[in-house]
Amino acid sequence: MAEPTLYLFDGFNLLHAGGFGSPDEVRDLLAGWVATMGIRGILVFDGHGPDEQHGPLAVRWAPDADALLERLAAENRGVEQVAVVSSDEAVRGTSGTAVRKLSSRTFLAELVPPRHEEPARGDLRDRLDPETLADLERLRRGED
Repeated sequence: MAEPTLYLFDGFNLLHAGGFGSPDEVRDLLAGWVATMGIRGILVFDGHGPDEQHGPLAVRWAPDADALLERLAAENRGVEQVAVVSSDEAVRGTSGTAVRKLSSRTFLAELVPPRHEEPARGDLRDRLDPETLADLERLRRGED
């Protein structure tokens, strides 16, 4: 299967799977990702809100996000490579065999690599005993 050119995202699935604080955080992450990848995306949330366009990422609100995701997959799978990102098995199951399916957790694991944090470097003063520190301070001040 060729690489997808259109990603359909289940907004609240991603929000909960990634521990995001708001739909805006999910939107911002995905808008940057689809732009960097040179593809299109449609982020669908359950509920009511303004439909928006952020570069190649469209944000849609629907009374039933699952139904909209299924419809978008069916409408687009014949004209481009489609991927559906949802933790909902029913959505992934009804989107068709020509559609790549990813769970929200799998997608986020591939999208955001684990952070490697360097341990904080301690100051040399943190590693010296008090007597040595006092001797160094006397030398610094020119005291004998």
